[in-house]
Amino acid sequence: MTKIQTLAIDIGGTGLKAAVLDQTGKIIGDRARVDTPYPLTPQIFLRTIAELVKPLASFDRISAGFPGIVREGIIITAPHFGNDEWHNFPLANALGDHFGKPARVLNDAEVQGLGAIKGKGLEFVITLGTGLGSALFRDGEPMPHLEFAQWMISKKKRFNDYVGNAALHEVGVHKWRRRVGKSIAMFHSLLYYDQIYIGGGNAHKLSPEVVGDAQTVSNETGLTGGIHLWGRQISGASKARVPTPKAPARAL
Repeated sequence: MTKIQTLAIDIGGTGLKAAVLDQTGKIIGDRARVDTPYPLTPQIFLRTIAELVKPLASFDRISAGFPGIVREGIIITAPHFGNDEWHNFPLANALGDHFGKPARVLNDAEVQGLGAIKGKGLEFVITLGTGLGSALFRDGEPMPHLEFAQWMISKKKRFNDYVGNAALHEVGVHKWRRRVGKSIAMFHSLLYYDQIYIGGGNAHKLSPEVVGDAQTVSNETGLTGGIHLWGRQISGASKARVPTPKAPARAL
């Protein structure tokens, strides 16, 4: 039986991460990471990822999580990188063509959520990093994506501005924790979820009082959750067309 290996890519506003997963979703070998370059156009992203994955093991397919709205592998919004450059960019097809492997792409918080949730009831995932990521699941299936990061919490601030990394450095950890606690209370009153999970690079800065009954999840699930894009057809991910093999270069 052929063992299929999956290249998992976690596209973040601060860092780009990659690892190869076995069929169970376990990371094979080392993970690779590089600081996210700015500006990050689709072309710069593809070149950067190509270099990043060179030391990793071979792979047969690709899963990627992107910080924005994704539909059928196509980027709709890219608030960290510039909507004009990324709007309607077919990232799944571009990755597939670049590497010659089938690829699927989903919102990054949804990918992390797939690696964390239990698959029962209404489960909500938030990630605290460069901005706020969010994903909602019902009995293990992603619900239509709601980009809470862009919702206005006041006349001047979106959730990204309120609890993102810039806000943490601006107001300090204690006030930032209170903001996160207030946000969690708002999300619960809006969704009445059964369970909430908190991930992202800044999740470890929360106090036990703020975390409460939430479950904190490892950043590793932003990669390992990518295996679930292939276990079944996930609404919103690409249909994973098989790319046309590249023609060999002609001698000059």
